[in-house]
Amino acid sequence: MGKKNSTTSVPAQVKHVKKVSENAFLYDWKRNRNLLWMSVIGVVVMFIFNYMPMGGIVIAFKDYNLFRGIWGSDWAGLKHFRSFFGDPYFGRLLRNTFLTGFWTFIFTFPAPIILALMLNELKDGMYKKVTQTITYLPYFISAVVVVSLMKTMFSGSGPVNQIINAMGGQTILFFNEPGWFRPLYVGSAIWQTVGYNSIIYLAALSGVDPTLYEAATLDGATKMQKIINVTIPAISGTILVLLIMNIGSVVQVGFEKVFLMYSPGTYETADVLSTYVYRRGIQGREYSFGATVDLFNSVISMTLLVIANTIARKVSGEGLW
Repeated sequence: MGKKNSTTSVPAQVKHVKKVSENAFLYDWKRNRNLLWMSVIGVVVMFIFNYMPMGGIVIAFKDYNLFRGIWGSDWAGLKHFRSFFGDPYFGRLLRNTFLTGFWTFIFTFPAPIILALMLNELKDGMYKKVTQTITYLPYFISAVVVVSLMKTMFSGSGPVNQIINAMGGQTILFFNEPGWFRPLYVGSAIWQTVGYNSIIYLAALSGVDPTLYEAATLDGATKMQKIINVTIPAISGTILVLLIMNIGSVVQVGFEKVFLMYSPGTYETADVLSTYVYRRGIQGREYSFGATVDLFNSVISMTLLVIANTIARKVSGEGLW
């Protein structure tokens, strides 16, 4: 009889749990229904412009014909992948993409953290606001204007070469020499993004409990010790999340800026996957080949993201998922 009672009580428990979960769902829906309705437009827009176009990936496995459409084009299988992997420029493209993204990540990721920590130590409110505004502004300048400014500054007769000549040096044609492409690209990226990217760290710093600093002061901690032992641990979660996301985008080197900066003379270090997609996929009308290269780039990004998240989970116990 005891066994019978225990077995018959299981469905009742399941029903009870089901009822509680349904009530919790209805409660959450009623409580947040206005926010949920507001998010519908964003979800629909994201679905239309971010998820629906993913169906176009299929052209990487087809001999795409503009007049026959995606589904009417002949199936090609892995033909374009074999063509890309056997391309004489494959090694150069992969190397340039990775190195450009890697050096950009190495220098641009810590820069906003350092700026946020410095701004957090400022006591003068007006000076702090002016500094923030000045550092934010470059982010809103288009890549076309940024590259135009760089070409003016670093031209043969520009201010930089004038200073070099005044110091007894020789004129350097920065935009014609392959060795200068990455320093110019990374340096301009730091200048353009450091202020804007520091916003999220400043927001995280605003939530740090002031009593922690007071306790550190009573213990005789210096400013640097407070930063190392109080400030940085307080924003470590934010740093970790952004670190994982930035690692995932190492090979996603922006097309527009590279396209504006490079020339046939600098292809040796400047030609990356995105510019190659443009030249062969758009200009050469090899749409399937271009889709193949872009898909390959996306797979590498996803792989790096998963690896970074896995390592972060094992090391710190935190991650994106």
